[in-house]
Amino acid sequence: MAKLLINSYDTLDDLLNDVFEDLVNLPFDVIPTRGKSCEIIGAAFNLKNPRARLSRTETKGTVYSALGELLWYLSKDNNLKFITHYLPRYKDETEDNLTVYGGYGPRLFKLRGEYNQIDNVIKLLTKSPFSRKAVIQLFDGMDINDPHKEIPCTCTMQFLIRHKKLHMYTSMRSNDAYKGLPHDIFAFTMLQEIMARSLKVELGEYYHSVGSLHLYSDTKTKAKQYLGEGFQSTILAMPEMPTTDDPWEAIDKLLCVELLSRTNKTIDFPSLELDQYWLDLAKLIKIHSLFLTGDYGQIKKLQDGMNPIYNVYINKRLVTSRKNKIKSD
Repeated sequence: MAKLLINSYDTLDDLLNDVFEDLVNLPFDVIPTRGKSCEIIGAAFNLKNPRARLSRTETKGTVYSALGELLWYLSKDNNLKFITHYLPRYKDETEDNLTVYGGYGPRLFKLRGEYNQIDNVIKLLTKSPFSRKAVIQLFDGMDINDPHKEIPCTCTMQFLIRHKKLHMYTSMRSNDAYKGLPHDIFAFTMLQEIMARSLKVELGEYYHSVGSLHLYSDTKTKAKQYLGEGFQSTILAMPEMPTTDDPWEAIDKLLCVELLSRTNKTIDFPSLELDQYWLDLAKLIKIHSLFLTGDYGQIKKLQDGMNPIYNVYINKRLVTSRKNKIKSD
C-alpha cells in the first residue's frame, strides 16, 4: 500500500508512465476478490489537454475498445452484446447474460428510470454557469445492498465552467490502472468535450481522483512491457470536436453506424453527412468490425482520407492481424 498525490500531465502516456512506474515497484499484498494487487490510496491527477486522451504505444493504443465503451454509455443502455463486441471481458460481468448491472448508460440518462443526469447538468449550467451543483452520480448506495458482479467504479462526475471553459472532476472509488484507467480517461474526456460543445464553451482541463488505484499481479508483466517501450510522450492529440454542429445529432448517427457495423451491415458513409471529425469516428467503428471479419482490403479503403492521427492504430492492428492469420494458416 502507498499514498501518493500524482501531479499534472500533458498527455495520457505521460500519466500512464508515472502511474505504472509507481505501481510495479509496490508489494502485491492487497487481496480483494479478483486476485493479488498493489495499490495507491488517494491518487489524484489532472490532464491539462483532455484531447491527448489516446496512448500512442503498442501496448495501450486501444482506440477501438475505448470508443466502443464510450458509445455503450451514450446508447443509454447496458446491453451485454453491445459491449462484448469491443471488450469481451464483460461476458464475465453479467448476471442474466443480457445486461451488465453496473453499466453507465442507464445511470447517466435514466437514473432510477426517470432522471436524465446529462440533460439536467446541461440545463443547470446553461441557467447558472458558475454553479457547483453540476454533479452526476453513478455509484449508488443501493449497489452494495445486494451482491452484484459489476458495480460502478465511478462515484461522481462534476462539471465546472470557469473563464468560459468547462472543467471536469471525476471521483472514483476504485480504478484498475492497466485495464480501466486508459478507457476511463478516454470516455470521460470525450463526454467532457461533448458537454462543452452542448454548453457552447471551450474545453478546460480534466481532473481524476481515485480511492484505490491498483494494479493486479496478472497485468504486472504487461505494465512492465509498456514501460519497456520507452517514453511515449507526444504533443499529438485528437482534433477539436466541431463547434458548429449539435454533437448529439452526430452521436445518434454514430450509434446507428455502430449497430450496422456490429451486425455486419453495409454503410453508406457519404449519406451520413457528418463533419470529418465524426466521420472518422464512424469509420473507426466500422473498421473494428472489419478486423473481426478479416476484410483488410475494405479497411484500407476506409482509411484513405481519414485524419492521419488514427493511422498508427489502424496500421498497428493490420500488422498484428495479418501475423495472426499467417500463424493460423
